[in-house]
Amino acid sequence: MEADEFRFIQRRIAQLAARQELRVTQHAQQEMAEEDILLGDVLEALQTAQVLEHYPEHRRGPCCLVCGYTLARRPLHLVCTTEQPLLILITVYEPRPPKWETPTQRERKP
Repeated sequence: MEADEFRFIQRRIAQLAARQELRVTQHAQQEMAEEDILLGDVLEALQTAQVLEHYPEHRRGPCCLVCGYTLARRPLHLVCTTEQPLLILITVYEPRPPKWETPTQRERKP
């Protein structure tokens, strides 16, 4: 995927989040409850979301993994649709070791 496409997706995600045009799946709701993530945290993180990975063949349609930050600087990873009229939030979690070295870099395999 080209950098321009990533920027377009990032802008679209931020716009939909700003208008609160999103739907949170049951799985995402469960993850949010387990990790004490509020809807306000999700909306804040989506405003600063950076596309990390793109999943064009996802069963819910094209999706991407984004990393965004809350106003309190808490990093969140969110998987959401990219081509639906509403932003569908599939999952959300705080990136942590051992899977993630940093909020935007996966752990290196030996």
